[in-house]
Amino acid sequence: MAITEIVTSLVQFITSIISNLGYGGIFFLMILESALIPIPSEVIMPFSGFLVSVGKLGSVGVVLAGSFGNLVGSIATYYLGVRVGRAAIIKYGKYVLFKKKHLEYTERLFEKYGDKIAFIGRLLPGVRTYISLPAGIGLTGIVKFSVYTFAGSLIWNALLTYAGIELGINWKHIDKYSGYLYTTAIVSTIAIILWIFYNRRRGNKSKTTTKI
Repeated sequence: MAITEIVTSLVQFITSIISNLGYGGIFFLMILESALIPIPSEVIMPFSGFLVSVGKLGSVGVVLAGSFGNLVGSIATYYLGVRVGRAAIIKYGKYVLFKKKHLEYTERLFEKYGDKIAFIGRLLPGVRTYISLPAGIGLTGIVKFSVYTFAGSLIWNALLTYAGIELGINWKHIDKYSGYLYTTAIVSTIAIILWIFYNRRRGNKSKTTTKI
């Protein structure tokens, strides 16, 4: 089967699931997307945004369904890393199109940036699907991992949903705007990190002043 036929079949599968199950379909598909199954959020969320634009779904419900789906799928993959271990994942990963280089790449990201990469990784193409495995293998704290995962997913899914709303019937052309989406996601992430850092410093200064 040609690549174009596979892609067409995948898009039809995704749109059929969401059209029939609504929020439940979004939730289910985004679980798969975060659990090593190569189902692109770049199709799931923009199509859902299109359904928002025609009044069939609500934007808040779409973003939350997608983000909670990401969280559930990521936690499942996290515990897979905890229970199965690195060697078994490398040995059997090929059955879900998971290659050793995927694991090694995400492991390097964890070594360089620490557990916060679980947040940033939700905004990076390719990394999103696999970032939970090294988190589980490295025994990252589950609470921090869950918070970072949900926060990153919320930003990414909101952007994709908004793009789908704006594109409307032309939602399939989302690939033409992927560069803008990634840039916006990164800028949003930096802005949030700076805002948190600023408020922490402000809070520390207030405590110091109060003590004096």
